[in-house]
Amino acid sequence: MNKLKDFDIEVFSIKENTHLKYDFELDDSFFNLFEESMIQKGSLKVEIDIEKTALLIRSFFKIEGTVELICDRSLDPFEFTIDSEQPIIFKYAEEEGEITDEIIGIKRETVKINMAQYIYEFIGLEVPIKKLHPRFQEEEDQNDNETILIYSTEEKKVEDSKDASTEDFIDPRWLALKTLKDKNKLN
Repeated sequence: MNKLKDFDIEVFSIKENTHLKYDFELDDSFFNLFEESMIQKGSLKVEIDIEKTALLIRSFFKIEGTVELICDRSLDPFEFTIDSEQPIIFKYAEEEGEITDEIIGIKRETVKINMAQYIYEFIGLEVPIKKLHPRFQEEEDQNDNETILIYSTEEKKVEDSKDASTEDFIDPRWLALKTLKDKNKLN
């Protein structure tokens, strides 16, 4: 599998209310199809279930396998397990394009849909932002538990007598304005 067109699914010829299953096996050549790919090596199995109705085409992607990542800390390569299940709905619309994250608009005349980009993006979503070799993972988990921050919107009570006395002090200019304001209220 070295061409993107190997991932084309001809949806025009699928009859309504039909349920089909497509299987793909991915290797390193799949990731080479994408420029500046964050993943260079991997071995994955992709199963796509497709159900076509009068208004839309439901597709469900199940991706399992491993990819090789580079550790951010040690720069050592390591295997990372991918296990992903993602839906996409292709809805018939006037214009082609993304409607939401899970709904893509396609024209009724669309003959085929290339699934390669969707597969690549779903794999990419499973890759963690911080890529750590498994030997560092336990250490990182311990560090995460040590730094627990608690935020509160509750105002702090003043316990120091110096702070309390400074709060009672009112600037004489504001005091003069306050007395003028109080006089105006009485009149």
